[in-house]
Amino acid sequence: MEQIERIKVMEALMDQAAAAVKGLEQALDQYEAAQTALRSLGEYLGSEEWIEDFEADEAGNLPADLKRGVLSEDGIYNLLADDQGQAARMLDIVASRLRQG
Repeated sequence: MEQIERIKVMEALMDQAAAAVKGLEQALDQYEAAQTALRSLGEYLGSEEWIEDFEADEAGNLPADLKRGVLSEDGIYNLLADDQGQAARMLDIVASRLRQG
């Protein structure tokens, strides 16, 4: 590869990597901020309050236009499972990076 072409390729790689790192930084900031919400949802799922809310929904005692994804049997559980999966993925990426040096 000629010198000029090599520099152009490396510059494009640097731009691509810089955008990805900046995007990851922003995503990690959002993810870190969401940790309190995830803990609260984990505590809510299966609690007396969740059961009371679920039963009220089943009885038709909640407004029809109320968003109620948290009352689905699997909504919060699937979100928490996805969270665990992404945490494991991040650990795998870091471990791979550390092995590479």
